[in-house]
Amino acid sequence: MKIAIISGSHRENSQSEKIARVIQKLSVDAHHIETWLYSLAGNPLPLWDQGVWDGDAKWDILKPIREQLFAADAFVIVSPEWHGQVPAGLKNFFLLFSKRELGHKPALIVTVTTTETSGSYPVAELRMSSYKNNRICYIPEHVIIRRADKVLNNDPAANDAASDAYYRERLTWSLGILKEYGTALKQVRASGVTESDKFKTGM
Repeated sequence: MKIAIISGSHRENSQSEKIARVIQKLSVDAHHIETWLYSLAGNPLPLWDQGVWDGDAKWDILKPIREQLFAADAFVIVSPEWHGQVPAGLKNFFLLFSKRELGHKPALIVTVTTTETSGSYPVAELRMSSYKNNRICYIPEHVIIRRADKVLNNDPAANDAASDAYYRERLTWSLGILKEYGTALKQVRASGVTESDKFKTGM
């Protein structure tokens, strides 16, 4: 079992990447899952253009990322909430990669905010518009990390103890569910029913 964790913040030293690294550790320690973490910090991926489909040589930079995504059985998508939205670089990620890498594989959404009430809009946006053609399968569970600067820090003194314990337990539980979905959906892909030359895109 291999999980790819995507940290969707462009910002260096972001709360999202901090939390993605905690998720990576919990995946290994609690569930013995192989992981690969990819951060969009610095927004290293060029904006989509049609050359992605046409074999333009500039898009050869995607090859090692494609290989890691293809090898993954499941995903964790970590997104901050910026102005009530998913960051542009993360939306661009879903334009650049296809059903070959993401299709019919489960994903857990984890959103991140430093406020006490935000974080739900990226969940709704990802569920509504990021899956259509690449066929990523978001599981029913998601996790919203609020007051992110006060939890999941390496220094226990920097954490609100009760909230930190809750989020660690909730993430561990959700990752266990994701692992089982990853096992189950392998059978769906192996059956061949998801392959169609006629219905290449979602409706």
